[in-house]
Amino acid sequence: MTRLLAVATLFGGLLVLCAVAQGAESEAEIATVTITATRLAQPSFDVPASVDVETIDPDALGVNISESLHDVPGLMARERQNYAQDTQISIRGFGARASFGVRGIRIYIDGIPQTQPDGQGEVSAFNLASADRVEVLRGPFSALYGNSSGGVIELFVADGTGPARLDEELLYGSFDTWRGGLDVSGASGPLSYNLGFTQFSTDGSRGHSAAQRTTLQEKSTLQLEDGAKLTVLVNYFSSPAQDPLGLTLAQFNASPQQTAPTAAQFNTRKDATQGQAGAVYELPVGEMDTFRFMAYGGERDILQFLAIPVAVQKAPSSAGSVIDLSEAFGGIEPRWTHKMELLGGPLSIIAGLNYDLLDEGRQDYNDFVGSTLGLIGPLVRRESDDEHDLDEYLQAEWQPADPWSVTAGVRHSAVDFTTVDSFVKPGGANGNGSVDYASTSPVGGVLYHVTRDFNLYASYGNGFETPTFTELAYRANGNPGINSGLRAAHSNNGEIGAKARWGSRVEGTLALFHTDSSDELAVLTNSGGRSTYTNMGLTRREGIELSANAQLARGLQLQFAYTYLNAFVRTPYLTCPLTGCAVPNTRVAPGNELPGVAAQHLFTALQWEPRTNYHLSLDNEYVSRVYANDANSAFASAYDLIDLAADHTWQLGPDVLRAFLRIDNLLNRRYAGSVIVNNSSAEYFEAGPGTAAMIGLEFRIM
Repeated sequence: MTRLLAVATLFGGLLVLCAVAQGAESEAEIATVTITATRLAQPSFDVPASVDVETIDPDALGVNISESLHDVPGLMARERQNYAQDTQISIRGFGARASFGVRGIRIYIDGIPQTQPDGQGEVSAFNLASADRVEVLRGPFSALYGNSSGGVIELFVADGTGPARLDEELLYGSFDTWRGGLDVSGASGPLSYNLGFTQFSTDGSRGHSAAQRTTLQEKSTLQLEDGAKLTVLVNYFSSPAQDPLGLTLAQFNASPQQTAPTAAQFNTRKDATQGQAGAVYELPVGEMDTFRFMAYGGERDILQFLAIPVAVQKAPSSAGSVIDLSEAFGGIEPRWTHKMELLGGPLSIIAGLNYDLLDEGRQDYNDFVGSTLGLIGPLVRRESDDEHDLDEYLQAEWQPADPWSVTAGVRHSAVDFTTVDSFVKPGGANGNGSVDYASTSPVGGVLYHVTRDFNLYASYGNGFETPTFTELAYRANGNPGINSGLRAAHSNNGEIGAKARWGSRVEGTLALFHTDSSDELAVLTNSGGRSTYTNMGLTRREGIELSANAQLARGLQLQFAYTYLNAFVRTPYLTCPLTGCAVPNTRVAPGNELPGVAAQHLFTALQWEPRTNYHLSLDNEYVSRVYANDANSAFASAYDLIDLAADHTWQLGPDVLRAFLRIDNLLNRRYAGSVIVNNSSAEYFEAGPGTAAMIGLEFRIM
């Protein structure tokens, strides 16, 4: 804590010095950033919400979106070093409980959803070779995106411009990690295009953590008559990956880079493939109206081998240890935007609806044949899971007088789940069932322009989050069928903040937030290879977020982001922390911290560009202690990491060659980069790698 406060004070002092010196002449300026997260393109400085825009880090691995999100306050993107489970992302504590994938946060690529109707999503399909930027929306206005929108992350693919251009990139690093990237972009007449392809492979920093990943992403935009525009987006993702599982505290302390013994025993692994296509059609109607229609569809196949003891798999209630999913999904979103004058001030109104569906075929098997483990054994479960949502939303932005801006909206969401069980064991009942949820989420905010360079704002809204199909799958009494007794969680979110600029070289944001939630989910029982869930009562998240971006001098830039988050339980409940527990036996007391959440997160980066063809960056990330379970009986210790990156660019006529070097964890810190929240075997800890280096070359042909 002392070091954290010292670092924060140091950089705070540097920002003050910059503000004092802002009258000095400099060629370096901070550009105005336009965002679309509120569905209206406008400068982020003039939005009554916490919105950040991040460019893709050119000197990083180029595979995980977390590489470019470290300096977003309120957001934690933690690499598990396990490509079978995807990046662990949370925003203001929402999503921290996810044991795989991303939940509690809505994910998009150019307006195309990457989150299913139940709130489960992933960022693995992001292709960074063709990406332009990432927008992150936090706070009350996230509720306008529907179910499980504790925050919104949207990747934007770069538009092709000018003559055809080819970017080739090759990277090699520690743990036999390599990545090849190819991006072709350009424009010809009314058509622009951008095609990105990435092939990635690694042996992993831990044993049994090898992975491959192939991503393909193509965006084409056609300008039509009368100002209309058609954008088509296609992406493909494939990733076979070993799963090293988590470690117990004793295993982590003994050797943090080891593999869990059961991972090798059962050959735990996952093979995922997804293809998706979407289109957005925009048509101006007169000068004041715009119609937009989005449609998408895709398929995903997942085959995953878990590590469940054979004795547990043999139990009559067991759902096996091999998950075989085949999913078809899609949706539409028509939207209308109208602009007008109201009482002398501009008013924009947006109305639309979302319909999304998922048709999932699931088959589960035991993963042993005779005495041989890690194979597809007898079928023990076959069902069809269908879910869909239908949401209507209305929002408006009005500037009634010069210094004021008012934004408000409301969204009604309905989410339905249905399970049809086609594998009924002898003497048993079928597991058919259905449940539906509905909620109305209002949001409002006001922004006051104190001066041209200083804004104050406040916002408030309600959000909700349904259980996922995984959490609905089992009943605590052991009877088959969907757990229809689970309620959706609801939250009341408030935020006040300030946005300031000092000249053209320093900008900063401050946000204070408070969220009260009810009926979030917690584990109720762990028995027979099944986890069941219950609504836990009241929780609270409150905190402060600070960020700053300063041009200290010509070629020298400072980034600073700090988050304090107090996330805790307000009402007691009983839970089962470990496997073999059929009756809740552990009391979670009021005041216990929510697991998976760091109370403090500090990121600082110094960027130096002494010449236009040379760049050097030094950054430091501090993460405080993170509890691994509801009972707060296990935690990952605090850590701080220092990373160094440098690149050099050569102009070869019209073409460009760039070489870069990166060293992560420069001081070789020993740390748990993520935790598997409430793991029933107490294998909570996923170790981050020690010092790791990578080198790369990029060749751009114009």
